[in-house]
Amino acid sequence: MTTLAIRPFGPRPCTLVVCRGCCCGDARKHPGTDHAGQLARLRRAAEGSDGRFAVRTTDCLGPCGQANVIVVQPSAEGRRRGARAAWIGWALDDDATDDVIGWAEAGGPGLAEPPATLTLQMIAPPSDARRRMR
Repeated sequence: MTTLAIRPFGPRPCTLVVCRGCCCGDARKHPGTDHAGQLARLRRAAEGSDGRFAVRTTDCLGPCGQANVIVVQPSAEGRRRGARAAWIGWALDDDATDDVIGWAEAGGPGLAEPPATLTLQMIAPPSDARRRMR
């Protein structure tokens, strides 16, 4: 009997979900930010990480007032350890990008502590924010 792996390319790595919807990545809203450069840096870092983390983009994640938003999803191992996705708001400069890359390279949620400066930029996911407003 042959057994096939569910994920033939290995376990799920830490994944950075980069919002590029209506406000995030918009040069009109944040003209001093190199949005394309930020995304290119994140992708280059992921390509050079030997599969430790991945980057994908999505349309609108929701908290537009806190653009640019990046969600740091834990790896499969991080999830096994109880970690959940971390939402980062106001990721507009090279320092924030460096912190996100460094945390992802170290393993991300559940495997490494985020940089202290990045914890100051953590925001509630939209569903959590709506629950708190009730």
